[in-house]
Amino acid sequence: MRVMLKASMDTEKANEAIRNGTLGKLIQESMEQFKPEAAYFTTDHGRRTAYVVFDMTDSWQMPVLSEPFFLNLGAEITYTPVMNMEDVQKGLAQLGR
Repeated sequence: MRVMLKASMDTEKANEAIRNGTLGKLIQESMEQFKPEAAYFTTDHGRRTAYVVFDMTDSWQMPVLSEPFFLNLGAEITYTPVMNMEDVQKGLAQLGR
């Protein structure tokens, strides 16, 4: 299932990760695990935030993907099922049946 992970990072912990040079490595390693369709980095409510869209094949992946953000960055994590245009069109086509 295609999902979007939102990781909103604690400012002080992210600042420390930048200072000690671990933030870039953590993000790189996470992207290698996620194999994302898309990844965007911005701010949300004044906090560094990552939005990562990827295919989650099973729920057991949640701790593997989330814990580095929890442990190292004090992040708040949410997972949201998402669709691309093709998914929406398939779903809408089923409504008329």
